[in-house]
Amino acid sequence: MTKDEIEAFFTILQRENPHPTTELNYSSTFELLVAVLLSAQSTDVGVNKATVHLFKAANKPDTMYALGEEKIRDYIKTLGLYNGKAANLYQTCHILATQYNNEVPDTREALEALPGVGRKTANVILNTAFRQPTMAVDTHIFRLSNRTGLAPGKDVLEVEQELLKRIPQSFLLDAHHWLILHGRYTCVARKPRCGACVVYDQCQFLEKTE
Repeated sequence: MTKDEIEAFFTILQRENPHPTTELNYSSTFELLVAVLLSAQSTDVGVNKATVHLFKAANKPDTMYALGEEKIRDYIKTLGLYNGKAANLYQTCHILATQYNNEVPDTREALEALPGVGRKTANVILNTAFRQPTMAVDTHIFRLSNRTGLAPGKDVLEVEQELLKRIPQSFLLDAHHWLILHGRYTCVARKPRCGACVVYDQCQFLEKTE
């Protein structure tokens, strides 16, 4: 995409959804961290079904740690990889409770040092909770960035770096949510819904003319 096409692309997405946000349910930065940590290989709907009960039982690092790993596992056993997620969450709660006074740190280095928190999860927290101009690239955003010509790249890090370079600063804080929602509901994997796409004219998808 050209610079003008990218500007138009995000102008349209902003017009259609002025205040985009995550579809994960949360009421604090810690709850967001838990939800994102649990979301690997799970849908947001599935995560929300698990966390609605987990957060009623405990919604702070110290109280969730007090539940114990086994109890945490019971609350999230409907999710994929729940054994590993429970272990990571339990350890993360201990670190937050003992080293960060029950608060979630706001730096990439500190976040990525938490068990189960990788670059993508850290980017989501930094962007959504702390409103930093980061870009978390999941499968939806990776696919959309390559398919549309917005920010082609061989891997998620390259796409992330290209998006940060190409997206105008005025759109960057909300770009993650616009892209993930567009990839989830319109620019889907198997049969993209090009006929319903509001940014069709800006898209460089080669197959759209076939």
